Amino acid sequence: MATGKNPLFDTATTLGKILLFLGVSAICGVLVAGLLVPAAAVTGSSASGSIKFFETLPAELQVDPPSQSTSILASDGSVIANLYAENRTRVTLDQMSPYVKDAVIAIEDSRFYEHGGVDTTGIMRALVSTARGNRQGASTITQQYVNNVINSSLEAEGKSDQVLLNGVNKGVGDKLREMKLAIALEKKFTKEQILEGYLNIVFFNRDAYGIEAASKFFFSTTAKDLTLPQAALLAGLVNSPSFFDPINNPENAQARRDLVLQSMLTQGKIQQADYDAAVATPVETKVTPARQGCAYSATAPYFCDYVLHLLLNNPAYGADAEERERKVFRGGLTIKTTLDPNAQAVAQAQVEGSAGENPDKWGASLVSVQPGSGKIISMAQNTQFLEAEGKFNNVINFNVDMRDAQGNDLGGLGGFQPGSTMKPFTFAQWLDEGKSMNTILNGSVRKYPLNYRWKNTCPTRVDGAYNTAEEGLGAAKDLQNAEDGYYKNMSVVDGLANSINTMTFATAAQVDLCGIQKIVDAAGIHAGQTNEPVPMTRLSNLLGATQTSPLTMASAFATFANDGKYCEPIAIESVTDASGAQLPAQAANCRDAIKPEVARGVSFALQEVLNRGSGSLIQPRISTRTSFPIAAKTGTNDPNNSTWVVGYTSGLATASWFGDALGGQDRPGRNLTLNGKFYKAIDGYMIAGPQFSNYMTQVAPAYGTDPFKAPPSSLVNGPAPTPAPRQSTQATPAPSGPATSSPAPSSPAPSEPAPPGQDKKEDEPKP
Repeated sequence: MATGKNPLFDTATTLGKILLFLGVSAICGVLVAGLLVPAAAVTGSSASGSIKFFETLPAELQVDPPSQSTSILASDGSVIANLYAENRTRVTLDQMSPYVKDAVIAIEDSRFYEHGGVDTTGIMRALVSTARGNRQGASTITQQYVNNVINSSLEAEGKSDQVLLNGVNKGVGDKLREMKLAIALEKKFTKEQILEGYLNIVFFNRDAYGIEAASKFFFSTTAKDLTLPQAALLAGLVNSPSFFDPINNPENAQARRDLVLQSMLTQGKIQQADYDAAVATPVETKVTPARQGCAYSATAPYFCDYVLHLLLNNPAYGADAEERERKVFRGGLTIKTTLDPNAQAVAQAQVEGSAGENPDKWGASLVSVQPGSGKIISMAQNTQFLEAEGKFNNVINFNVDMRDAQGNDLGGLGGFQPGSTMKPFTFAQWLDEGKSMNTILNGSVRKYPLNYRWKNTCPTRVDGAYNTAEEGLGAAKDLQNAEDGYYKNMSVVDGLANSINTMTFATAAQVDLCGIQKIVDAAGIHAGQTNEPVPMTRLSNLLGATQTSPLTMASAFATFANDGKYCEPIAIESVTDASGAQLPAQAANCRDAIKPEVARGVSFALQEVLNRGSGSLIQPRISTRTSFPIAAKTGTNDPNNSTWVVGYTSGLATASWFGDALGGQDRPGRNLTLNGKFYKAIDGYMIAGPQFSNYMTQVAPAYGTDPFKAPPSSLVNGPAPTPAPRQSTQATPAPSGPATSSPAPSSPAPSEPAPPGQDKKEDEPKP
């Protein structure tokens, strides 16, 4: 049998309202008395029982700092981006306009300085109003602060479903708990501390928490500089941020603002003239949209995203992904990075200019690091992080490993085939074995059979020899140079300077492949998609077949500039939390990777690339007559859709890349027009080259362009030469024997560079 509603207590009736009013009044009166009056002063069993009941309620409130915005800064302190779950910047009372404090107290809690956390007069007034059918709140500022602190803690813990809103899902028990906590809070903190906390935590708008963020969002000013009408409008907004929103509901906002001003006048906070001027002021906003996240960074969105990935992948910031995310987006961190905004601006200008309007969406990227520290100085690419009409939109960071980028289902591209920029590492092993760079080798050999006796002391199988018998290997039928005139005898250094594929293999045929592997590993080179080592016993990797990120290549080449010491790339110099405590950041992590004399020999040879070799058309110059010591290597893969220049001065190493960044890498870089210029086939020196050269000309001098240290003469000149016998271009080479050498020429014979638009010596195989 259903139980019917007793009409006597139906709050829809006048009698019901009266009974409800009397009942609640009695309960609240006794309970409030129990909170405010010492037990010894209260008589009667009913009151004593109420006091005992209230003693069981919690009286301690953990007031943690509310969620605050995190700032990512460049090396000069300028803001790269702000990150937050709640847009909030904490300020002290003396950093707020006096109008703010007076306005909030006038409209929200006029007896704030008179009560002890719960205003019994306000409660009775609210009960009478409610009994008459007009709902009226009675929460003091202290109670509102308690409610905000509890909700903020729940949000920070990921318990949004437990958040309690006034008058929505808050029961009598919740309200009584709030009252007791408010009274306890008043005993622990001063009125000024409570008011400051309230003004920093209260919600104004979905993009503004706290008075400072609200001031910036609605009026593009600070809390300290708010005018009287602005302060009154914001004070009125907290009652119902949506209903009194001055952007969407300006009439409601004005009516509420004027009510606040009237309350301030009545309570003696302002004079009549102030009131008259304020109410005559139209409601006008000057919105500064809160742009949360790296996507809104105006200077370096992809670098910012890289920094964010470093933090969210770091166990020092939390045991799991959710905890780390809370730390970063709610912890009010100040993250100072290594990025040089001046260098970044130059880098961005260069990559944006490389392909111009770029309707076919060819990618360009540039990243530079500092030898000796590993600091990332710039990181740029020619795409828009946020979608923009007519632009190349892409959230994938071209410059970094897959694990450090967001993007497609795989997480990112994970780099590109580095092509001939891998050749210096075979050259380094040649020098490491004490051989002279001016040794003459046979550059005509184009085929190496499966049973060729490569030297390899590593416990790995040599894979991918060039021959016609096993096409299943995926290798070309024979080694290809870009120009027919280079299948001939030449020195090892000439082979590197002119980027001759057959010479790289001729060099590798006389050294220990295991040694090349060790140098590559020590210089930090790894596969950008898997983070696994690049296997140099897979012979196609001698010519750069495995996708590698530009940041990896820049850091590897910085090893040559740093006398053989490899430094891991770092982006974060310091992290400070909201209390000023230091959190784990990144410090220089360097190690001996290559013998100093070998690094100097490589630098000697890579200068020749720009002086007379494959990069001779892109030699950076401070003026038409003056250049500075710089070493570099060009690179292009087989389909011409991944082109590079990686190089360095004594103080800066840079990887410049241009090619197909749409994924798949199966779009040939041939027969295309870029910036109004037709290219039969793009090559490293054509687009990536000027991008590199222009950047280094403008930025490198600030980081040092000292001359490189000279290598030992034995690595340059070697012993007296014994000319090598010339072999047929189709001959199978004999197992590696002693190298032959010749004296270094007093003036190396220059190599005529191919004119722009022609293939260069960069025709690497597919993986």
